[in-house]
Formats: sequence, C-alpha cells, structure tokens
Amino acid sequence: MKVVAAILAAGKGTRFGGDKTRMILRGKPVWRHSFDTFLAHPLVDAVGLICSASLVEEFRREAPSALFVAAGGDIRQDSAAAALAYALNADVLLIHDGARPFVSSAVIDRVLAGIERCGAAAPAVSVTDTVRSRGGDLLDRDQLLAMQTPQGARVSLLQEAFTHATGSFTDEVALLKSAGIEAEIVEGDKRNIKITTPEDLHYAAAVLGQPETRTGIGYDVHPFSTDPDRKLYLGGVLFEGAPALEGHSDADVLLHAVTDALLGAAALGDIGQHFPNTDPAFKDKSSIYFLEHAGLLLESQKWRILNIDATVIAEFPKLMTQATTIRERIAGALGLSHDRVSIKATTNERLGSIGRGEGIAAFAVATISESA
Repeated sequence: MKVVAAILAAGKGTRFGGDKTRMILRGKPVWRHSFDTFLAHPLVDAVGLICSASLVEEFRREAPSALFVAAGGDIRQDSAAAALAYALNADVLLIHDGARPFVSSAVIDRVLAGIERCGAAAPAVSVTDTVRSRGGDLLDRDQLLAMQTPQGARVSLLQEAFTHATGSFTDEVALLKSAGIEAEIVEGDKRNIKITTPEDLHYAAAVLGQPETRTGIGYDVHPFSTDPDRKLYLGGVLFEGAPALEGHSDADVLLHAVTDALLGAAALGDIGQHFPNTDPAFKDKSSIYFLEHAGLLLESQKWRILNIDATVIAEFPKLMTQATTIRERIAGALGLSHDRVSIKATTNERLGSIGRGEGIAAFAVATISESA
C-alpha cells in the first residue's frame, strides 16, 4: 500500500492574524514539525506540501525532500483537491493540517489501520468540557467528538467523493460522507492541537519545553587613522581627543563585534553582508545603525537577546571611564536593560600590532533565545 501524506499550509490564518503555519516554533516553521514526522514514518512513502501560490518557490527551497509543492485554494477543500491531483499514483492519501505540529506516529498508525479496515479514517478525541449552544442549550458531550488530522482514505474513494461533491466541507470526513462513504473514527491525541490563535502558539512552545538557546561570537579590528577629521567612537560613545580608527563607516570596532555576534548567533550572516564597505550609503555611517538593524532582524525572526559580553583590546584610550555610558547606549539600541550588557577592556601588554598602538580590536559574545 503506497501512502502519500499532504501537509496543508495554504490558509490565511484570519483568526491568528497572519500565516500561522510559517511562524517559528522552537527553531523551525510550524508546518515543518508535522512534515518531518510524516517524512520519518516507516509507512509513509512520500510527503507533499500545499501552500499559497505566492510561496510555492519558497516552500520548494525549504523542503527539497517534498514529493510535491503546489498551490492551494481559498478553502481547505480546494487545497485537499490540489493534493489529490499529485497523489493519483498512490493507494492512500493522508491530509494533515500544517497548523497541527504535534501529530504523533501512533496517531498516524491508527489512521492507516482504520483505512485498511474500511477505506477511510480520521482521528478524534472526546469532548471533556461542558458544552452549550450559543442559545444556551446544553449539549450532550458524550455524543460529541473533536476532529483532528490526518484524515485519509483510499485515493479511489477520495476521487469519488470529490467528483460528487456539491457543497463546501470543512474536513475530509464530511466530504466522504456526502458521497455515502463512512470513515472510521480512531483515537486521536490531546497533544495533537491545532494552532489557531497566538495564545495557541505560546502553549505549543510550552509543550516543547525549554526554548532553543544559541551563542554567537563577533570579532573586529581597525587600525588608527591619519585623518585629522575623523573621530573615535567606541560602543556608540565619542572619545574626545583620542585618535580615530580607519574604516568605511565610523569604524566603531566594539559595535561591529557586537553586531556580528548577534547575527552569528541567529545564523543571519555577518556585518559585511548586510552593510558592505563598497556601498556609499554606509560611508561614515554610525555603527549604532548597524546594531539597531541586527536587533530588529533578530526580533523579526523571533529571537530574544539574553546577554551580550564584549571585550575591547587597546593600549589607549581608557575605555572603562565610559563603560556605563557604553552599556546604556548598546542596551538602548537593542531594547535591553543595561544589566544584560557587559563591557570589559584590556591591553595587549605591548605585544603585536595592538600592543604597539597601531589599532584597536574587540571580541563579543551574544546569547539569544527563541521568543515564541
């Protein structure tokens, strides 16, 4: 029995306020969690993806192992039909909500066993809350089930159901039933939740336990400049009367190291990629701009900065006289409290180019954590 699974990730996420399946959950998009589960299942031969038309190429890059990546429709039924068109050579098609990241192998096993027995199956869990209609009538919860996915059937039965469909159905069980095909309801899993609201995403993160934490390292070095019009900035703070550093921007070696540490921790490249020294737009640019950009970039990728620890290596000037101001400047640019920023300074004991007073170097370590 050849089994194909399709992950539906084409919804608009109206109640969520955006595309919930692409939200990052513990280091990867929500859809990817279930995609990987199906891909690893020994009874599933291939996995495909249905997404918005505008995202097909992006999903193809992100999931090269997918059997297919295709555009879905405005409603679930259209997306399921799109998946079926790519699974006609299979015996069984499983259709799963991309917003359900916690589907288990055991649930997949039970659905496949149900399909073998009667041709179609879907998981469900009992309703445990007291339920009333909007009119206030008490409903018998013993007669109610909360449906889950994957829902699946033999491909021939799904073809028959789609051929005879005359309405719009919210799941495959209803679609099949409209064609006179009964699906077996198998035991679901309380963990197999569907992310519908932002609160659901926070709950999902809690289910997964401690958030992922990463560390990045940054290093930069600049020689002193002979240009009398340049000024020395370290950590975004002006050091009056001190020789300036040579560079395309303001050459703030400390902020460059911190920016690189942040970008590196999130695997977002380095400062040279984002702000090339060949671009005239960054000529003499304040490095606070680079730091703020890195902070916003991490925030957009759902990373939270936990700590920054930086060391400046210089024979002069005396950096620690301005350490408090530097910490506040960096913290302010990143929206942190100053106690999350540590600044230290040391000399190179007259060894090497730094020890000879030819320039200044800086190291930085940044620790970040998933914010979702």
